Formats: sequence, structure tokens, C-alpha cells
Amino acid sequence: MRFYTKQHDFYCGIDLHTNKMYLCILNREGEIVLHRNIRTNPETFLRVLEPFREDIVVCAECMFSWYWLADLCADEGIPFVLGHALYMRAIHGGKSKNDKIDSHKIAALLKGGLIPMAYVYPRKMRATRDLMRRRNHLMRKRAELLAHIQNTASQYNLQLPLGRIAKAKNRENLLERFDDPAVQMSVAANLDMIDTYDQVLAVLEQEIIKSAKEHDSTAYALLKTIPGVGRIIALNLLYEIEDIDRFPRVQDFASYCRLVKCAKESNGKKYGTAGRKIGNAHLRWAFSEAAQLFLKGNERGQRYLQKITSKHGKGKGLSILAHKLGRAVYFMLKNRQGFDMNRFLAA
Repeated sequence: MRFYTKQHDFYCGIDLHTNKMYLCILNREGEIVLHRNIRTNPETFLRVLEPFREDIVVCAECMFSWYWLADLCADEGIPFVLGHALYMRAIHGGKSKNDKIDSHKIAALLKGGLIPMAYVYPRKMRATRDLMRRRNHLMRKRAELLAHIQNTASQYNLQLPLGRIAKAKNRENLLERFDDPAVQMSVAANLDMIDTYDQVLAVLEQEIIKSAKEHDSTAYALLKTIPGVGRIIALNLLYEIEDIDRFPRVQDFASYCRLVKCAKESNGKKYGTAGRKIGNAHLRWAFSEAAQLFLKGNERGQRYLQKITSKHGKGKGLSILAHKLGRAVYFMLKNRQGFDMNRFLAA
């Protein structure tokens, strides 16, 4: 975890909401020079900050509505710090909690160099990253509809399996498999929604791929050299990582991807692990999927998994493989080199 430790004349902590924002500004001595609740409006915010603009830093917690504030500070040349919500226990653990108290605590943590920093994702790729996340959300909804059809077949004990109905050609004459008209209507509703999702997803994927080639075509091509990694996982990795240079070490990258467990230790005694929800859930999903797809038709990869499975078990073996793929991606992007199976298995 990184902390913001630069010194300034003034420190502005903001408890940010969609319609109101509570500002607390401290000077070098820690005295409150401004403590006010204002409307969430760029003009109002800049007007309030005007007397302190010469040397001030602004900090807000990483919640839903920070995009506009980060962009505004970047345009105005004001240093902006995004506080990591899960690490800011001093705010969430207080006996009393309100916007006024929270803004003062953020400013005090900022002045003391104790603000845990979250990554301020740059504006250039942020909208496409959010579009990719939306695409994944819609795909999960589509999967729920397919699962409901399969569950309906199980409810009525159809003797022949429905097969891979995720593919459109395997959904032909599907309604005829059910006798009850009400069941047919239920399945037909699911099929209509699936067809709609397919059309929407196709458009979204084309737009995201087009943007990926404009943002970083080299990294996108490198990621697709990994066996089993296709366009969707490569896009997820590309937009969730954004810039590999923001991770000084491969250990930092693996931790951010939730590929390692963090031990809790005190006085030489271990108390299990913690921090499972700290990191990027989308990268964790991408590497877990990549580990499964890496094995498909890959005899060398399957032999490698059998080797580590015999020692650690299947579940942990797949986790080790996902971690190994994460390390490989880190060095691939750092060195701008494609995937090398010989180096991967020899390491």
C-alpha cells in the first residue's frame, strides 16, 4: 500500500456525494481554515478553493462519483489523491460518523501522510474500461438465462440433454422439447432475451476492440499470444491493467490481481490470511478463466498442472497456474515480448 507523503501549504479533504460535498481545508499547522458543505458543482468548488490554489492538494475517498473531480483537478493543475476506501479504517471505524467528521479525518490523514492511495485511472481509457465491465455484466445476465433453460429441462426430467445451447444453432427446435404451453412461453421469453443480448454484445465487442487497437494495439496483440487467451480476456487484461509500469514489482502486480494470499502475523505467530477483497476483482476473474482455457488442447500445460496437482491438489493447482500466468503477463508487458511456453514451464 502506498501513502501520499508530499508536503503542501494546504490540505483539502472532501466527503463527496452526488449533490453535496463537505470540504475541510487544513493549513501546515493542522488548523482548520475552511469547513463547509457546498453543492457538487465544479464552479462552486473552484470558487471555494481560489484563496488556497497556490499550493493545495485535494483528496476524496474512492467512491462512486469521483471521476469528474479527478478530471477537474487535472485540468486545473491541482494535485489530486484518491483514497483507498477499504484501507481508510480511521473514517469507517469512528464512534461518530457524518460528512463533517469524515471530511476532517480525510484532510488530517492527508496532512499526516497516512492516506492510502488508490489508482486514479486516466481519462483516456476509463470510459472504455467501464464499457468492458458493462459488457461482462450483460454477458453474466445472458448466462443466467441459459442456466434457467437448462434448469427447466431438469425440472421436467427431459431424457435427452439440451446440449450447448449457448450457440444459436443448438437452440433450433428447442421449444418443441417442452410439452406445457406455459413452459414453452417461459423458455421462449428467455430465448428472445438471449437473442437481444447477442445483438447488443456483438456491437459492444466491436467497439471495444476498435478502441483497444487505438489505445495499445501492441499490448493487445501480446496478450493474445498466451494459449487460451482470446479477445475477451485480452481486453479485460488490457483495460484493467492500463499501464504495467504503475507496478514497481511483480509481487505488487500479483497482489493487485488477488493472485496471492496475504498472511496475518504478530509476534512470530501466524493468524491466517486477510485482504481477500482488496485488489481488482476483474483481473482475478480474468486470470482464473485464463488458467482454465490455458489447458484446453494444451498437452504440455496439462502435464504441468498434473505435476503441481499431485503435490497441492486440483484447486490450489489451478490457483498456482493462475498466479504463474499473472507473473508471465507482467514480464510480457514490461519487456514487450510474446508468450514463450518453454520459459513459462521452465521457470
